[in-house]
Amino acid sequence: MRVTNKMLSHNFLRDMGTNLSNMKTLQGQLTSGKQIRRPSDDPFRVSRAMQLHTDISSNKQYNNNIKDTINYLDATDTALGQGGQVLHRIRELLISAGDAGYGSSERKAIKDEINEKIGEFSQILNTNFDGKYIFGGTRGTSKPTDVAADGENNKLTYRDRDGNELTDKTSDEYKMIESKIQVEVSQGVYMEYNVTASEIIEFKSSKGDAVDVRELFKNITDHLDGTTEADRNALTGEDLQGISDAMDNLLKLRSQVGAKQNRMDSAKDRNIEENFNMTEILSETEDIDFTEKMMEAATMQTVYMASLQVSARVIQPTLMDYIR
Repeated sequence: MRVTNKMLSHNFLRDMGTNLSNMKTLQGQLTSGKQIRRPSDDPFRVSRAMQLHTDISSNKQYNNNIKDTINYLDATDTALGQGGQVLHRIRELLISAGDAGYGSSERKAIKDEINEKIGEFSQILNTNFDGKYIFGGTRGTSKPTDVAADGENNKLTYRDRDGNELTDKTSDEYKMIESKIQVEVSQGVYMEYNVTASEIIEFKSSKGDAVDVRELFKNITDHLDGTTEADRNALTGEDLQGISDAMDNLLKLRSQVGAKQNRMDSAKDRNIEENFNMTEILSETEDIDFTEKMMEAATMQTVYMASLQVSARVIQPTLMDYIR
C-alpha cells in the first residue's frame, strides 16, 4: 500500500485531536475537581453519585427532624417538671388542711391557693412551643385545656377549638387531643415523641384504679368547702392519695420523655456518622485525586509536545517540494 503525505497528515491530525481531547478532559477535571462533567462521561458513576446526593439530602432532613424533636422534648420535660411542682404544692396544702386546729378562714385561704394552682396547672398543659401546643396531640393549633368557673372554685376542663368545654370522648377533637405525633428519624423509622393532655389528666394508678385529675381537683375544693369530719378525712385520705398518684404519673411520663431524649440523641449521632460515611463515598465516586490528575496532565502535556516535534520531522514536504 502506498503511503502518501495526505495519509500522514490525516493520521497526525487525528492523533493530535485525540491528544488535545484528552488534555481538555484532564483540564476540565482539574478545574472542576470532579471526575464527571456530564452523564455521558460515565453513566454508572453519575447514577451512583445522584443516589448518594439524594441519600445525603434525606439524611440532613432527618437530622433536622431529630434536632426539632429534641427541642420539643426539652420543652415537654420542662413543662412536666413545672406540673410536678404544682402538684407537690397542692399535696403540701392538703397535708396542712388536715390539721384539726385549722379553722374555716385557714381552709378558705388554702382553697384559694389551690384554685390558683388549678389555673396554673391548666396553663402548663397549654404550653406552646414553636407555634404548637405540646400537650394538644395532633390538634396542636388550639389549647387542649381551660379553667371554668364552678361556683367559687376553678374547674379544669378540656377545650374545643371554639373555647367551649369538651366533654364528648367520642368526638374527633377529643380523639385528636389524645393522639400521638410521629417523626421520621431515618428511612422508614418513625418514633412517637409527644405527651398528650389526656395522659396527664386521665390515667391508671399503680393499684390499677382510674384517676381523673379534673374530678380530683373538684373533690379537693368541695372537701375544703365542707365543714364535717368526713370532709377533713377525705382531704388527707383519698384526695391526698389521688395527688400522690398524679405526681407518680407525671414522674412516669417524664421518665418516658427522658428515654425518648436519649433515643433521639443516639439517632442524631448515628445519622451524623452515616452522613459522614456517605459523603466520603460520594467524594470517592465523583471527586478526583489531584496529585494523580496533575501527573496525568503533565504526562499528557509531554506527549502532546513530543507529537508536535515528531510530526515536524515526519511531515516535512512543503509547497515548494511540489513546485520543483
